[in-house]
Amino acid sequence: MTALGRSGVQVGPLGLGTAPLGNLYTPVDDEQAHATVRAAWQRGIRYFDTAPHYGLGLSERRLGAALREYDRAHYTVSTKVGRRLDPADGTGDDLDHGFAVPATHRRVWDFTADGVRRTLEASLHRLGLDRVDVVYLHDPDDHAEQAFREGYPALERLRSEGVVGAIGAGMNQTEMLTRFVRDTDVDVVLCAGRYTLLDRSAAAELLPEAARRGVSVVIGGPFNSGLLADPTPGATYDYTRAPAHLLERALRLEALAARHGTTLRAAALAFCAAHPAVASVLVGARSAAEVHDCADRFATAVPDAFWRELGEGGPPPPGAPA
Repeated sequence: MTALGRSGVQVGPLGLGTAPLGNLYTPVDDEQAHATVRAAWQRGIRYFDTAPHYGLGLSERRLGAALREYDRAHYTVSTKVGRRLDPADGTGDDLDHGFAVPATHRRVWDFTADGVRRTLEASLHRLGLDRVDVVYLHDPDDHAEQAFREGYPALERLRSEGVVGAIGAGMNQTEMLTRFVRDTDVDVVLCAGRYTLLDRSAAAELLPEAARRGVSVVIGGPFNSGLLADPTPGATYDYTRAPAHLLERALRLEALAARHGTTLRAAALAFCAAHPAVASVLVGARSAAEVHDCADRFATAVPDAFWRELGEGGPPPPGAPA
C-alpha cells in the first residue's frame, strides 16, 4: 500500500475503475456489477474509483451497495466533483455521453464551492457512506478559472475539516494536471490515458514534476479505453473508434509481446505501474472475468527482452521496467 502524497490515505498498486458499472457503452445488470466488485475484493483490490458522471450516479449506487458487505476501514473510495446532477424529465437515454441509462438527470458543470459540497453530499448519499477518502475535481478543462479559484479551495477546506482525506484532480490531459501539481497543495492527480504504451505524454512534465513535489499519480485508462486490451477492428481509443494507424501500432505491440511470451495487457499494465511517481493503476472492468484477467496480467512479470526490443533504436520507454 502507498500513501497518496502527504495524506494518510492508502491505495494498492491496482485499483478498480467503476465507469463500466455505470453501463459504459452497454448495460450491466446489478448482479454482474456486484460480482465484479466481489471479484476485485477476492483479488486483493482495495481501491475503488467512481464518479457521478458514470451512468448518472448508477456507478456510485452499485459500488456502494457492493461494498456494504466489507469493513469500511479496509478499503479506499474516490469520487469526483464538478458535474452536478440535476433531475431531468427522464425521457430518452444517456448514450450521447456514453452510458446506456435513462436520462433521469442532466449534468451541470459546477466547480463553485457550493457546487462542490452539494455534489459530494449527493455522492455520499448514493454510495451510502459517511465519508469518501479521495475527491478529485473532474475534467475541469474548460472551467480552469472556476476550478482553481473556487473548486480547489473548497476541497482544501473539506480536507482541513477532515471530511475527506486526500484531494486532487482527474483529467485526460497533462498540462492542467501539471499546473495543479505546481500551483496547489493536491495530494494526488488522476491522469487518464496519457501514460500508456501508445501515449507517453505524461512522462514529459507531469510525472517528473509530481515526483519532485511528492504528489502521487494514479493512472487511469491503461488500455486507452480498450485498444490495448484487445486490438481488433472496432476497438475504442479514448472512448471513440480507434483510428487505423493506432490500431496498427497496437497490433505490432501485441505481436511483440507474443514473441516474448507475454501479453499486450500485461505489458500495458506493467508500463503504467513502473514509474516511481505512480501510486496505483485503475482498470475498468464490467465482469468478474475481466477483473480476474487484469489481476492475473498485473501479477505477470514482463520479460526484460520485451522492453529492450521496444526501446530498440532509442532510449528505453520512460518508466519502463529496467
